[in-house]
Amino acid sequence: MKASAFLYPWDVVGDPDAAARIADLGVRQVTLAAAYHSTRALTPRHPRHRVVTAEHAAVLYPPDERRWSGRTLRPYAAGAWAPGDAYGEAAEALAAVGLDVHSWVVLAHNSRLGAEHPGTSVVNAYGDRYPWAPCTARPEVRAYLVALAAEAAVRPGARGTELESCGWYGLAHPHAHDKIAGVELDEVSQYLMSLCFCGSCRDGYGEAGLDPDELRVAVRGALDAVWRGAERAPSGEELLAATVGYRAAVARGLQEEAVAAVRAAAGPGFQVLLHADPQVRRCGANAGVDPAGVFGFADGVVVPCPGGAVDLLRPFAPHAAGAVLAANFTVVAGMGGRPGTLGEDAARAAAGGATELRLYHAGLASEGDLAAVRRSGALD
Repeated sequence: MKASAFLYPWDVVGDPDAAARIADLGVRQVTLAAAYHSTRALTPRHPRHRVVTAEHAAVLYPPDERRWSGRTLRPYAAGAWAPGDAYGEAAEALAAVGLDVHSWVVLAHNSRLGAEHPGTSVVNAYGDRYPWAPCTARPEVRAYLVALAAEAAVRPGARGTELESCGWYGLAHPHAHDKIAGVELDEVSQYLMSLCFCGSCRDGYGEAGLDPDELRVAVRGALDAVWRGAERAPSGEELLAATVGYRAAVARGLQEEAVAAVRAAAGPGFQVLLHADPQVRRCGANAGVDPAGVFGFADGVVVPCPGGAVDLLRPFAPHAAGAVLAANFTVVAGMGGRPGTLGEDAARAAAGGATELRLYHAGLASEGDLAAVRRSGALD
């Protein structure tokens, strides 16, 4: 199967051997970050540094001032971690060794946006704002994300894009010095803590036939039992069922608009994939989509396969004829990946309907991890 390796521009810029090293893995494609959230990343082979700290969400190329002039919400330029056109420089080096380059665009995940524009953030049932999670129901947020998708995806030389966090973000967030694990939340409680009650969402609930004040009280009541030690929120499933239709419609609206905007900017033949989960209620990097409907507007999906598990591929497989169904395997052992069993995992993914592989993440992987990928035979 065709395989693509994820990379950051800083994995390549300043390292004259990086592009050839990736090509030697046996991959034909690289998925290169063009717009990315704040992170702290290891660069185990770079000749000039070992740790890169991206201090805030940013575009990794010079944004077009003509597009953003006069807009309140606009992308942030990167700092010293990706100066100038870091994306373009890395893309040129990768293309020079024969690799296809596709852009990697993170959308609804931006802590600096929420800090500087708090009205854009998800607000939970207790009134707490999640600055990392722009509320995708807000018109100004939707307009910003769609414009960002069109610009960041269609970089010079890119043959396609992968849109991450194209939907709802919620409570779950790898945050610096995180201290929220004191009470274990099951999936339904996580969902309830991710429901937004900003003005736009309150209006949306009303249009869906729900009283937003009564809903907020009900959500807090269900969760209060969890804070008191209950294993799950009573009535949580009912509240999920009552609200998931509204949230799924909001997420799909953003996904369709973003894909259409990218296609309009790119022209024919440009591939647009979504990082996706087959349960529409899911929040986060792999936003929930309808497995039966997503291929009607996107060219395919990239699906997480944590620990080598391929279960999330199966709901998509019956609907994916002629589309890309990419299995995303972590190949960094220190992050729970299984580089040595990639061949076996890839075979199971193919049996489950996968047409392509994604390797997360060639820049973060140790030399031992990369050697294990080569030995696995998955890329022969």
